[in-house]
Amino acid sequence: MYETFRESALGQAIRFVSRNKWLQYPEERPDFVLPPEYVALLSNSEKQHEATSDRSNSHLNQRSGSPDPASDSSQTADEDGEDLRRERTVGSIQRGPYMEHGRYDPEQQIELKKTKSEPIVPVKTNDGVILVDWYTTVDQANPQNWSSFKRSYIVFVICLYTWVTYVAGSVFAFSEPGIVEHFGVSVEASELGLALYVLAYGVGPLIFGPPTEIPVIGRNPVYYLTFLVFFALSFPAATINSFGGLLAVRFFAGFFGSVGIAIGGASIQDVFTLIYFPYGLGWWVLSFWAGPAIGPTFAGFAAMEKGWRWPLWEVVWICAVMAIFLLALTPETSAPNILLRRAKRLRKLTGDARL
Repeated sequence: MYETFRESALGQAIRFVSRNKWLQYPEERPDFVLPPEYVALLSNSEKQHEATSDRSNSHLNQRSGSPDPASDSSQTADEDGEDLRRERTVGSIQRGPYMEHGRYDPEQQIELKKTKSEPIVPVKTNDGVILVDWYTTVDQANPQNWSSFKRSYIVFVICLYTWVTYVAGSVFAFSEPGIVEHFGVSVEASELGLALYVLAYGVGPLIFGPPTEIPVIGRNPVYYLTFLVFFALSFPAATINSFGGLLAVRFFAGFFGSVGIAIGGASIQDVFTLIYFPYGLGWWVLSFWAGPAIGPTFAGFAAMEKGWRWPLWEVVWICAVMAIFLLALTPETSAPNILLRRAKRLRKLTGDARL
């Protein structure tokens, strides 16, 4: 629960206000010990750097007939490099060609990896950059290593998000008779409120989907920033007295509410392996159908008893509940974003810019 709140939008805001003094990560605590694989690789890189300098000096010495003092140092550095054993991450196994050795073989490998904690040695590129990875094969910072309950909770939040935005579209149909009477427009014109919402719902993913694949952005900022706008737009939709303004609000509500369909599947894929991903995906797709099916159930009674604005107020209420889950209880699931922030913390801890 602590890690979930720390990774949420509210948790990150608290960290920012406190200048990272509250809700600290392990790398920010005084008792944190750098994994030996990183210590060995950093020290080995320093030795290799010294060996390179010594070889340059050796070359000059050989030209002048001097002995080579760097041979032993270079040999030691090479031996140290050979001793570093690289482990494949769980993610590499999960994303591998799972039909190569039969359908169930990768699943058995994954379960074996999860029950046995093995250190993961980070990869060093040719230019000396050390790519920060998970510390072990069971690193709890890896979304695919989270508990079944936590991963199921992520699916629940994504499904609820998608359901809310679909409900917001369908309930408008029961407000149309009241809109025709209140604004004095035709039935066809009143239907524009739903049509523009659906149109914008198709355009939004083209804008909001790609940025979530950028490691420095991740999933959460796109989720909560767009939902806050969607939540804010739900208020004027229920109170506005201009038909043109109502149509504009509905269009932008559909645009900013489209993030659920844009990256919901990606968030589910972040926390499940290729084998188990269809289970989460199935629940997510079900939320598409549940929105238009369940929304009219309570919107119809509200419109008949309380007027055409009441279904739109119901959207405000369910958005308020969704905002609590999204802002305070939804962690980041993008592995590149999590590892990028870990690399920044390790650079600050070690003072080594190669990480």
